Amino acid sequence: MNTPSPPSGHLTSLRARLARRVLVPLALVWLAGTTITVSAAYYFAAQAFDRSLLDDAYALAAQVQATPQGLEVKLTSGDLSTLLFDQSESIYFAVLRRDGTLVSGHPWLRVERQSPDAEFEFSNSSYMGKSLRVASVYRDDEPGYQVIMAQTTRSRTALLQRVLLYSLLPQALLLLLLEWWLRRAIASDLQPLSDLQSTLNQRDATDLTPIPVHTSSRDMAQVGNAINSLMGRVQDGVRAQREFAGNVAHELRTPLAGIRALAEYGLKQTDPAIWKRQLQAIAASEVRASHMVEQLLALALADETRDSLRLHPVALDALVARVVLQYLARADALGVELVVSGAESSVSVQGDEGLIEGVLGNLLDNALRYGRPVDGAPATITIELQNEPASVALLVRDNGPGIAAGARQDLAHRWQQQASTGIDAGQGVGLGLSIVARYATVLHARFTMESNRADGAGLCAGLRWDRAPTA
Repeated sequence: MNTPSPPSGHLTSLRARLARRVLVPLALVWLAGTTITVSAAYYFAAQAFDRSLLDDAYALAAQVQATPQGLEVKLTSGDLSTLLFDQSESIYFAVLRRDGTLVSGHPWLRVERQSPDAEFEFSNSSYMGKSLRVASVYRDDEPGYQVIMAQTTRSRTALLQRVLLYSLLPQALLLLLLEWWLRRAIASDLQPLSDLQSTLNQRDATDLTPIPVHTSSRDMAQVGNAINSLMGRVQDGVRAQREFAGNVAHELRTPLAGIRALAEYGLKQTDPAIWKRQLQAIAASEVRASHMVEQLLALALADETRDSLRLHPVALDALVARVVLQYLARADALGVELVVSGAESSVSVQGDEGLIEGVLGNLLDNALRYGRPVDGAPATITIELQNEPASVALLVRDNGPGIAAGARQDLAHRWQQQASTGIDAGQGVGLGLSIVARYATVLHARFTMESNRADGAGLCAGLRWDRAPTA
């Protein structure tokens, strides 16, 4: 079933999001930096204007003298015009006595003293709609007077505008250039992601081959490797499902055909004794088919749990005792003696209880089927636990005819019956030792298979877990 994709009309592209995440903070930082720069430039420029205005006030104060008739400004009209000359600004002045009466200048120009101890002060005022910057100089020695110089602020305003223009315009152009470059860089860096999307969109549902991995950046390489790893796991799962379905279809065909033939033959007969023999044969065929299905399911379980299994401590001594009890009745019926060795003390490994039971069950089943002596001697199967400093082993030994060294490797693969090694296959379907080998891989153990005796007789098969080295 196809899963509908989420609506994308209201979603923004990754390129736009990255550009916004970078450019918006960058623009805010640029704006804050420009504001600080312009403010600092205007502050120091205003200080320069104020200092010039204060110098004019001190120059005028130096020309105020006390005479018998009172305070006088010892400047001619020409000198005064020179002192107050400014090409772009209007300058006003006033000289006031201590009582506030006018000595010279503009009578409307008045400034209240803010601090009694200040030698000079700056303030803002207005006259006829014009903004004025005012500098006041105070002479407290007798007879005492106040000199006020006021200047319009057109130059200051024009300077601020020029500072803003010359600061903002180049930086705005640089910001636009940086935005263009960032968008191109982001688009270039995200192009492999677009290529990956295009590649996946064009893929057929059955195409699980690895995709090309872009190495333009470590992140893209990791994404590509993760997708390829996922495809590999999906491919393994699909292959396992197909193999399981093919195995079931192939292997069940023969026993089902045999059961059908036995049933058809029995239906054609009228002798009850023949019916009984046919029903017994059908029951035996059903047992073989059920055993084969169980083994096929066990192989499928091994494939399924290979990547998801979480190992935990498992007590082998208790597990062996429990499994052996399950096989005692079958062993007694076959005249086989089961012996347990090494389970007197606690032995544990990191594993999975169900899988280890499956391993021991398949080893015992294999030994009960093929591990009986051919000369009629008493059959003995030993389940042995080896708890050594370097490893822990779970072994099943029998005193049967054994298997040639060259044939043991074949028995660890699927569908290799013992008949192919020169030993009667009996009722086997060639999966028991293959299941053990597959479970060993899942359990991080080693599957071992060797002769039980020096003369090559008997078989010793099982798992061995290596202990982690201690510091």
